[in-house]
Amino acid sequence: MQSPDKYRIAILSAYALSLHGFEALLPSPIPWLRLGLSNIITLTALMLFGFRAAMMITLIRVILGSLFIGTFLGPSFILSLGGGICGTCAMGAMLAVSRKVFGPVGLSLIGALFHNAAQLFLAYWLFIQRIEAVVFISPVIMLLGSLTGFVNGIVADILIKNLLKKEPDSLHNVAQT
Repeated sequence: MQSPDKYRIAILSAYALSLHGFEALLPSPIPWLRLGLSNIITLTALMLFGFRAAMMITLIRVILGSLFIGTFLGPSFILSLGGGICGTCAMGAMLAVSRKVFGPVGLSLIGALFHNAAQLFLAYWLFIQRIEAVVFISPVIMLLGSLTGFVNGIVADILIKNLLKKEPDSLHNVAQT
């Protein structure tokens, strides 16, 4: 797998941060619910450049995003970091197991599941410590996470296909390995 240069990582991280910031402006039916739009960029990087690039983008987005909105080292930072790392690791592991079995939509659903599970675990372990509260909210979180994971996977699939059309020589070999 070809490693992306530092400029591509920077550009993809900027896109992820932009989507993260845009998402913060959208009204939410539940105050802490996020659509995870920046995960579209993480998934695209994973599929085109591999796990290392995807994890770097996740870490850059979570750390800089929390610094920009003033939540660094707070509860939402911890939940975002834990969920981001767990979701990216799960997508990377599934892609490593079989690139032919899971496409962008499947990987996005796996990432959403592990992201939400990690956040629920961290919320229980560090903050809530009431299992009934976590059990009560878990179905809602998992359902909404699955819906957004599905939509984000479709968008990432379209993005990847368009990128491969525009830069077939430089990206096609990367995506096939």
